[in-house]
Amino acid sequence: MQEHHDPEGNPAMSGTVSPSSRTSPRTVLISGASIAGPALAHLLHRYGFAVTVVERAPELRTGGYKVDIRGAAVEVAERMGILADIQRASTDMRTGAYVNDDGKRIATLPAALFGARVGRDDEIMRGDLARILYERTRADVEYVFGDSITSLTERPDAHDHGRGSVEVTFERGAPRRFDLVVGADGVHSNVRRLAFGPEEQFVRHLGAYISAFSLPNELGLDREELYHAVPGRLSCVYSSAGDPAAKGLLTFRSPRLAYDHRQPAQQLALLDAAFKDVGVPPSGGWTQIPRLLEAARAADDFYFDGLQLIEMDRWSRGRVVLLGDAAHCTSPASGQGTGMALVGAYVLAGELAAAGREPEEAFDRYEKELRGYVAVNHALAAKFAKEMTADTRRQIRFRHLMMRILPYMPWKNLVAKKIAEEVQRGANAITLKDHPAPAAVTGRAPATGHAPATGSPTYAA
Repeated sequence: MQEHHDPEGNPAMSGTVSPSSRTSPRTVLISGASIAGPALAHLLHRYGFAVTVVERAPELRTGGYKVDIRGAAVEVAERMGILADIQRASTDMRTGAYVNDDGKRIATLPAALFGARVGRDDEIMRGDLARILYERTRADVEYVFGDSITSLTERPDAHDHGRGSVEVTFERGAPRRFDLVVGADGVHSNVRRLAFGPEEQFVRHLGAYISAFSLPNELGLDREELYHAVPGRLSCVYSSAGDPAAKGLLTFRSPRLAYDHRQPAQQLALLDAAFKDVGVPPSGGWTQIPRLLEAARAADDFYFDGLQLIEMDRWSRGRVVLLGDAAHCTSPASGQGTGMALVGAYVLAGELAAAGREPEEAFDRYEKELRGYVAVNHALAAKFAKEMTADTRRQIRFRHLMMRILPYMPWKNLVAKKIAEEVQRGANAITLKDHPAPAAVTGRAPATGHAPATGSPTYAA
């Protein structure tokens, strides 16, 4: 597809600006400054919207594990003008290997095979992508860190021909009104809770938990990832290009556990319990595991959560809409969450621009475009979650044997293709529209400050 540029030199979607996008800027509040939120902010600003992003954390969160940009997400990144930035910040991983209890490599394969990446697919640290999107938007988008939404109330608005707006209250800031509110605040979405109800009714647990954290690169890894498996548990340590530290990943199989997702101490206790005997004689296992558990306790970017899906019948209610993991989390097991956040932002922004001042129409088209894409990746996540950990040592030994002999087999390319096929099917399970090209816009309009009205639905904490 031919690449177009707006007058600022930004790659843009093909087509022309719709008349409706030339109206006065509409105000949009986005909750969440991870990936989906800033990606949507970047696109909406270019369409002429006035965007505010509110984030509970006191500053941009730059931790996290490596994430893949595959298939349709590569095309979206190119249309957004950030693909070159992603390529420059690539993890540039070279190999992946399984190790025995002593850390000896027993099976090594190219990293692209581990990641099922083909063609222009790439891999980047989540924090690097967050920085890229933030730097692209910080001059034109209002960011409010250290605050959170406490209620959402839809109000009639005479200034918008009776179509209304959303009055928003915050934990710290004064109440404000916005034409639209977007929940891009992750699997534990606050906006989803306020507008749709408790999280529990939308979660499907996939039978495992995962933790990620930084640690000193004492193994001297250079763009390499090491894996070790014991029944029901998988550990990984890797280093990426340009990062002097290493990253640790610990995954274990378990029924759904009760804990507070905002209390790291509870999560660390669960992680310790799951891996307490691994790497400690006479139980066996990788001798690095105790060090990994210590590193998890010391890390300032510790992450822990279940492998779970978010399943909803609708992603919008009135003038409130959900995006990314808040709407349809596929869990880290899918390897597609970040790519789906970019694709979802592209689709939602394009439909809002095309629909003019009729957000319900835009939300309906947004859902119709994404539903099939999400369904394919939900199915893949459920399948991969089961395969991440092995049940028995016999299964683990068989996997190691297959990996050791694969490089020497005449059919190795067919096997590699088969491994990538399922992941690529999920990554390309959507046909992107050529949405209208964004206008060249500068500056930021303030949020509206209309007087409160009464008699409309309120979504409150």
